[in-house]
This record gives sequence, structure tokens and C-alpha cells, in this order.
Amino acid sequence: MLQILLILVLALISGYWISSLLIDGVFQAPFAEAFIHFCENVLQLDFYAAQKAYSIIFQQNKQLWLTTGLILLLLVIFYFALSRFTKYFHHIALGVNSLLAESDKDIQLPAELEFMEKKLNVVKNTLEKRAKDAQEAEQRKNDLVVYLAHDIKTPLTSIMGYLSLLDEAKDMPLEQKEKYVKVTLDKSYRLEQLINEFFEITRFNLQSIILDKEAINLNYMLMQLADEFYPLLAPKGQQAIVDVKEDIKVLADANKLARVFNNIFKNAIAYSDENSIINIHAEKQNDQIHISFTNKGKAIPPQKLTMIFEKFYRLDSSRSTQTGGAGLGLAIANEIVQAHGGTISAISTDEKTVFTVSLPSFS
Repeated sequence: MLQILLILVLALISGYWISSLLIDGVFQAPFAEAFIHFCENVLQLDFYAAQKAYSIIFQQNKQLWLTTGLILLLLVIFYFALSRFTKYFHHIALGVNSLLAESDKDIQLPAELEFMEKKLNVVKNTLEKRAKDAQEAEQRKNDLVVYLAHDIKTPLTSIMGYLSLLDEAKDMPLEQKEKYVKVTLDKSYRLEQLINEFFEITRFNLQSIILDKEAINLNYMLMQLADEFYPLLAPKGQQAIVDVKEDIKVLADANKLARVFNNIFKNAIAYSDENSIINIHAEKQNDQIHISFTNKGKAIPPQKLTMIFEKFYRLDSSRSTQTGGAGLGLAIANEIVQAHGGTISAISTDEKTVFTVSLPSFS
């Protein structure tokens, strides 16, 4: 815009200079003589008629001719300016085409369009990162589906085998029959768990989180959580200690918040050392409530710590689905906490791993 205004000012100055110094000055007499000479020799007019024609055409319509000349000058200047802008648009179009072509090279534009070049490259890098993340998530999902499908065969084969033995051996001793029935039941439970994980995978991207909030006594919820998980803690000699020094209430969806704590607690149990203590602590600071789960176990590498809340990411890829889940627990927990307007984070050292859920306080 500044360039256009500068061009208009220069055009007006040039027009005034041409009018005052050239048309009314240096070129006036030679032009008048040339016009009269043309009328006398070509149009066969006498001198007075030619002089009168000059006066009528030029002197009496001087402003019209000057205006016409200025308009033509502006049109010429506008044409060249428009050509320049058209060139810029052409470069921008080429940059957008490079963006669509998903080229590995950075987008380059003329120096005047450096701001647009930076924005296009930011968009390009953002789209590339999103595409890469989506591809990796899809690959992890596909791998887990394959693992789950493979692992389903194991309990199913066992169930069919034991049921066949029970069907064929009618006179099987009662003690042995009870043993086979128990094994078959355990395998059935495992099969049900794997099938549920299949549903979890397909349901994760389809459902929107709808919250039914109510006032929840956080102390009571965490104590109940620790009691419910005793059967998982006992085999490894683990303990859960709940430390909530005051009566804290939070406005949240009870079922979904319980799911968040369940997923974090299960993860802490799975990766804690034997005979260790898992500390559950909650406190209110200003307008935030912080709930932390601290366990002692193998440290989570920094590069993996930033990915544990991603969909279908499992911390230990060597853990089969026989011992690990579908990698959705922490991702779902993250989604639920964000829906409540809170955050979830994790830190890990050689001494301890801490998962912290922060939620808005309820006054």
C-alpha cells in the first residue's frame, strides 16, 4: 500500500511538472507551430483558421487533455504495479502447491514475501508432524490388533482343549475335573479381557466424552480405590497408602474420574517393585487440586515419558498383551482429565515415578 501511495504521489508530481514546465513552457511554442504547419500543409487551412483550430482544440480544452494524460499515466503505472503483485501471488501459489505436494524441501519465496514464507513453512512442518504422529499411532494400533488377535488364540485353544478332555473323560476324578474347570474359567476370564480391549480400541475414537458432574469426596474415593485394588497388590507384597490431610471435594464425573485413577493406579502397580509402597496423595493449592500417585520402580526413559499419554503407546513393547493392556489406559485418562479442565503429567527418576492429576478446585 505504501508503494502504491508513493507511485500516486510521484505521478501527480510528474504530471504537474510536465504540465507547467513542458506543455506550458518549453514545448508549447514548438507544438503550436507544428500543429499550425500540419493544418496548413495537410488540411489546406489558412494560417488564421489553423490558429483558431489550435485554440479551440488545445487551449480551450487544456484541462481535459491534462486529465486524460494523467489518467493514462496512472493506468500505465497501475498496470506495472499490478504485474508486480500478480508475480507475488504466483509465488504464493507455487508455495501452496509445494505445501500440497508434501515436498521435503522448505518453501522459498522472494525476500518481500519472507513473512509468508515463514508462515507456510510453519504450516508445512505442523502438517508433517501431524501426519507422522497419525501414521505412528495407526501403526501402533495395527500392531496391537495383531498382538491381541494372536493372544486370543492362546486362551481359546486352552478352553477348547480342557472342555474336550472334560467331555471325553466322563469318569475323570472329581479333583482333576475341578482343576480343569478352574483353568478353563481362568482362560475364559482372560479371553473376555482381550475381547474387551478390542472394543476399547474401536470405541476410543468414536465416543465423545460427556460429563455428568457432581460434588465428590476425594478422600473417600481414593480410600475406596486402594481397598478395591488390594487383590492386585497382595501377590507382589505391595501396599497402597492414601494421604489426604483434609476433606477435599471436587466437581467431576464420578465414574470417569474413578476410571482415571484406576488406570494410573494399575500402571503404578504393574511397574512397581515387589514389596514396595505406592503413595496416593491429594492436596489443595490455591484454585487447584493435585492428586499424585508415587511408586518405586524402574525409571521411565525421558524420550518415552513424553509419549505415555498417546493412544496405543505401551511403555514396554516387550510386554505382551498377556501382561500389558492395549496402551489406551493413560491416553483415556488424559482425555478425561482434559475434559474436566485439568492436566495430567508424569516425572520419573531412578528413585521414584510420580503421576499427577491437577483439577480445578470446587468451592
